[in-house]
Amino acid sequence: MSLLRAAAVAAGPAPHTPIRLLARNLAAMAEPLKSVDYEVFGRVQGVCFRMYTEGEAKKIGVVGWVKNTSKGTVTGQVQGPEEKVNSMKAWLSKVGSPSSRIDRADFSNEKTISKLDYSNFSIHY
Repeated sequence: MSLLRAAAVAAGPAPHTPIRLLARNLAAMAEPLKSVDYEVFGRVQGVCFRMYTEGEAKKIGVVGWVKNTSKGTVTGQVQGPEEKVNSMKAWLSKVGSPSSRIDRADFSNEKTISKLDYSNFSIHY
């Protein structure tokens, strides 16, 4: 019996729970949750960087926050399954908003967490 089928059987009769939702939950449980702080340097203010960061985070499926700093950088935190956090790190390092220029992105305090501290991704002011 496959792991997916075993999960469906173990879950019992749940006529309102699609099998793909069970599969997604199983995959999320199998992958460790990560948290990482970031700071992005370059032309990242006045170019809709925070708005695009929020949109990309929601598209990827991570939670956390983003804000401008007084020194002209953008900082924040990302949390989620390791693979999704890594995708967001790559986006912050190389893509950004269409009008931005990313010189570098620093990542710190990367750690495994047992639960998410946020329920969504938001822009802080």
